[in-house]
Amino acid sequence: MKIAGRKTYMTSLESVAMTDIIMNMFIFFFISFSLLYTFNPQRVQKLEVKLPKAASSTSIDKASQVNITITNEGVVYFEQDVVTMRELKDKIRKQHAGNPTAVVVLRADKLVNFKTVVSVLDMLTELGVSNLNIAAVKE
Repeated sequence: MKIAGRKTYMTSLESVAMTDIIMNMFIFFFISFSLLYTFNPQRVQKLEVKLPKAASSTSIDKASQVNITITNEGVVYFEQDVVTMRELKDKIRKQHAGNPTAVVVLRADKLVNFKTVVSVLDMLTELGVSNLNIAAVKE
């Protein structure tokens, strides 16, 4: 006759719980860092446009620079704000009255409808803006 021993085996799920905790931490940090990257102020501030290429370039003093950006969908931005053509005209008029030597930089996507660019250039000429630069990427 065999006598059964009193040996009991302790089955533990500690490794499964630890793996679950590590996996949840990984997911938490992955989502946190991706949100930090997405909503980073330097990234949000930049308007992404594909500028046309040019052979020559000059640098401009950033302090007296006014940016007008036109995306490939035809959306017009004054600095970082979406504006209509009427609002753009009012803002440029105020800016030009306050600082007539300010340099206006037109950043138009290379795929934008040329009619939009011409209408902005026409409006700037009408307002008497003489310091105008068109942004491009050096070849």
